Amino acid sequence: MRGVTGSRHDVHKTYCAACGAMVSRAFRPGPDGRPGATCPRCGSLERHRFLSLLLGALAPDLRDLDTVVEIAPSRQSTPLLDRLDARRRVRLDLGCDKRAVDALASLTALPLRDASVDLLVCYHVLEHVPDDCTAMREIARVLSPRGIALLEVPLRSGTVTEEDPSAPPEDRVRRFGQADHVRWYGDDFDSRLAAAGLSSVRVTPPALVGEAAVSWFHLMAHEVVWVARPGNTCGTPVLPESGSGLAAAFDAVLADLARTEGRLARARTRAERLAAERDALRARLAAGQPGSEHRMLTRLRRVAHL
Repeated sequence: MRGVTGSRHDVHKTYCAACGAMVSRAFRPGPDGRPGATCPRCGSLERHRFLSLLLGALAPDLRDLDTVVEIAPSRQSTPLLDRLDARRRVRLDLGCDKRAVDALASLTALPLRDASVDLLVCYHVLEHVPDDCTAMREIARVLSPRGIALLEVPLRSGTVTEEDPSAPPEDRVRRFGQADHVRWYGDDFDSRLAAAGLSSVRVTPPALVGEAAVSWFHLMAHEVVWVARPGNTCGTPVLPESGSGLAAAFDAVLADLARTEGRLARARTRAERLAAERDALRARLAAGQPGSEHRMLTRLRRVAHL
């Protein structure tokens, strides 16, 4: 959201949905240099802030959670899931510092009982897994009947998935963006989830919170998160133009903030003009310049409260 400019009262505040703080400092570039990606207070990226908002939108489905599983946890995402107050929190990864997780485990062989997980978060992991079909089936296996999986992968819209687990690292960088990626997903990701037993729907920031809030929260408009549940229905995209009650609410709040900001800007401009006029009158009186002393004193009293 733009701040008031042009005076000593300049502010450039925004809100970080991850740490819940008003931030007046500029957001820092992201790991790849993209501008305005990193919260200067908590270090969250766009995906972490959107995750926080998405968890809020799903709150009615996330009450009284038994087991929450986070695949490849991060210092920014873990606190968001801790807020859910689940009875059991499980952090899993393969090949990371064991102190940062509860167990070292592969996504293709999760050490969890069938139908035991109420929420599973798996962001930017499946593109690393050679046998992602088995990984998706494992996610479907461990989800409880009420369970939800939040999934995010690199996506190229308008294409089908391109993959080559046998490609050498230098070829993977060129084709998939990173040496440890083995694929780049396309529009068929939804059907791949359905084949594994997951019914999914796509959610984007504009669809969830509206275009204005995307800028306010420093989100990426093109980000896609799949909200998956046990089942086999292909995902139906939630498009920005479909709108939502939450998006409409954010739009209304931000529009009101913009109007308030405009009123404050006008009030500050008037205050600065009156202060300048007051200072000029005082200077004229001090210098003994000719003029109506009564009129000058009257005007001076009018602005003396500034």
